[in-house]
Formats: sequence, C-alpha cells, structure tokens
Amino acid sequence: MSNTIIQVKNLHKKYGEFEAVKGISFDVMEGEIFGLLGPNGAGKSTTLEIIETLREKTSGEVIVNGLNLDHSPNEIKKIIGVQLQTSGYYPNLNLIELIRLFAGLYNEEADPMALLDKINLKDKAKAKFKELSGGQKQRFSIATTLINHPKIIFLDEPTTGLDPQARRNLWDLIKGIRDEGTTVILTTHYMDEAEVLCDRVAIIDSGKIIAIASPDKMIDDLVATGFERPKEVKKANLEDVFINLTGHSIREE
Repeated sequence: MSNTIIQVKNLHKKYGEFEAVKGISFDVMEGEIFGLLGPNGAGKSTTLEIIETLREKTSGEVIVNGLNLDHSPNEIKKIIGVQLQTSGYYPNLNLIELIRLFAGLYNEEADPMALLDKINLKDKAKAKFKELSGGQKQRFSIATTLINHPKIIFLDEPTTGLDPQARRNLWDLIKGIRDEGTTVILTTHYMDEAEVLCDRVAIIDSGKIIAIASPDKMIDDLVATGFERPKEVKKANLEDVFINLTGHSIREE
C-alpha cells in the first residue's frame, strides 16, 4: 500500500473578511497523480501555493513527506518541483543555459542533453526559450521541475492552449514521470485530461472540497443516481478523429 506523502488538515486561508479556503482536508498518496479541480476562484490555486510554501496559510496543518510546513518550509522546498509559467524564463538563454542556471540554483549536477532527450527536445538544445512552440515550452517547463530530483511536482494547468497532439504527448510525459516514482499534483480545467491522467481527484468549490475519489468512482456514483447524458455516448470523440487523421507524433511549429 502506498504511503501518504501530503496531508492537509482543516486548512483555512483568509484575505481580510474573505475566506478563500474553508477548512479543507485531504491526503495525497506517494506515487499517484492527484488532480485538484474546480472553477476559477474556487481556492485550488491558493491551496497549492500554500503547500508549495509560496503563500502563508491562516490556520490548519500541512505535512509534506513527514515535514511540517510550520517548522520546515525550507526542507519542503528541497523535495518539491513547481512548474513555472512561461514568463518565468530568461527568453534570450538557450535551453542548455537555462538547465545549467536552474541546476546552479538548486546546487545540483545536471546533464542538459539527457534531460532534453527525455522530453524530446534534444534537437532544440541551442534554441532560445522564446523560439519554442507552445508545446515545446510546456515540455521544457515540466522538465525544469525535475532538475532537483523532487519527490513531488506541482503542475498548474499544464496543457492550456496546446493543440491535441501536444496535449497527448504532454500526458505521456506526465504519466512517465509518475511511473518513475514521482508524485504529481495538477490542476486542469479539462475534465477529459483529469479522467485520463489522475488516479484520484478532489473537486473544490467556494473554498470547500465537495468530492474526492478516483474519476471512475465519481462517474460510477453519478450513473448510479440514474444520470444519463442527453446525447448518446459514442465510442470516440472529435479529438480521437483529429489524432487518427493527423497522427500522434510530435509536430513543432
């Protein structure tokens, strides 16, 4: 049985009179892909930023790999990887230079070419970050979270704005990271993405968790209530058609 790697207990976050997070509790198991889902403003990003040590909580308890957030935030930082937004990179540095820069910040040894090969960007080693396509930027962004060999990585809407081929290749990358033993926590507004990737999801709304289970369990529970889609469910969707016609291989702009 997997060990619990993150414990969140009765977490609150207030901004003046407004309470963004209202006493939520959940566990994340080691080696799973865990999705935190919810509409904009639900509190999911605030929750993740607290766990990532980027935002202070109002009350509650957060334990990451046995480390208490109140007592050991610097130790927690050493074992997590956080995906940066694309604006967080020096646009005029090439990919090798960026990897070496991040490795230096983490005081880690890194093999830039090996890391780039892992994300199918070896041929872009000398390209500047600003010259990459959207899918390439996202793959590189995820790769930089791995430089310090983290136990947990956090991905915030990693496939937003990508075409279907780039999305599915990024899914493969994320599943590969999980298969190598790293715990992945992600947010996404794409429910098909959460259904494919996540071992479990928590749905948060208005600062409270309203459901937590595997995607299959949530779907089965809904069907058991008598719910039916108004339209017949087909064995494929338009994205499947697109991929079948254009191929699954990575294409760069």
